[in-house]
Amino acid sequence: MLWASVSATERSLTHAIAQAADRLLEALGGQEPDLVLIFVSSQYRNHFAALPGLLRREFDTAQLVGCLGMRVIGDGRESADQATIAMTGAVLPEVDLHAVHLEHGATPPVYAERRLWDNVLHLPGEQPECQILLADPHSFNTETLLKALDRQYPSCVKLGGLASGMEQPGTACLLLNERVYNAGALCLSLSGNLIVDTIVAQGCRPIGEPMFASATHENLILQLDGKMPREILTEMYEKIKRSDRKLFTEALFLGIAMEQHREQYQAGDFLIRSILGLDPDSGALLVNTHVAPHSVVQLHLRDAQASAQDLELLLSQYRATSIEHPPSGVLLFTCVGRGAEFYGHPDHDCNVCRQLIGDHPIGGFFCNGEIGPVRGITHMHGYSSVFGMFRSKVRNNN
Repeated sequence: MLWASVSATERSLTHAIAQAADRLLEALGGQEPDLVLIFVSSQYRNHFAALPGLLRREFDTAQLVGCLGMRVIGDGRESADQATIAMTGAVLPEVDLHAVHLEHGATPPVYAERRLWDNVLHLPGEQPECQILLADPHSFNTETLLKALDRQYPSCVKLGGLASGMEQPGTACLLLNERVYNAGALCLSLSGNLIVDTIVAQGCRPIGEPMFASATHENLILQLDGKMPREILTEMYEKIKRSDRKLFTEALFLGIAMEQHREQYQAGDFLIRSILGLDPDSGALLVNTHVAPHSVVQLHLRDAQASAQDLELLLSQYRATSIEHPPSGVLLFTCVGRGAEFYGHPDHDCNVCRQLIGDHPIGGFFCNGEIGPVRGITHMHGYSSVFGMFRSKVRNNN
């Protein structure tokens, strides 16, 4: 298995594609890739329809999959304000690729028979190792798709993101081989000699202690540890450091424990969700997801320092368990709210990955929503970075 990631910055899309393709083939030692992932910065949005023809001039047989991104990542570097093409290519011996475009309303029900989903996804009946998902944020119910894929293919790793950088709905933003699409989703299934490890850094740090959501109704939390949420938040605000109080009013999130019967919780144990506000009459807490009664929850704050510490901790934990099996390539799907404006300098997440995991090819884009698993269940995230670490099952490949 061999991966490479490159980028090119040219005003002309034609020149950018040619330059990036030359760099990619050189990085792959002249080998034709089996897969090319293309992430196109928003400056090229009006020329997106020209991509298939330009790419097929460069790659005769590769599976071509890509999307539009407000900013893109190639060779571990984030694009700035200039037009950029980012390409990640892979030579994948003994790996089967099956890619399809899915339209809203044209997929089987979540609880349909497996064979119906196999037919739609063009799968031969086997459980894929990985599914890479790219979707239009305006026209497709991605969360329902994730629920269905988790049910039908429970051992398969799913990751990806929602296209970004569109000025309005209906903009062409998805690419699959010879076609572009202005709606729907792409699903690329990979089967065979492949292992994909994931890191989902949600960018928050906990405050206070875990609590029980002792009374809930759908996405309303009526009681926390038997108290009104308004009362809990008031008490918490008085206890925290003065330096955290501004964050408490501007960047407060709720973590929902994915395992409910643990004695201790740490980074990665919570699914982070936005707090939408307090009900003025009841004092109930409004969250942007369903909260089951008696769930364990904890308040979290988000800032650049917390985000950096969260990522460093998760990547350090991954390194400790995978040092003998380093990845051949890395895909990064990160939030449009991260990057240089958030951290104060570019390439933060890529640099941390290089420092802790090694100098492996990193490619991806900035998403309108990131897709990745938390404790084995695939979710749509916000403000997160989702890393996919790709390596062979059989280690006699480069």
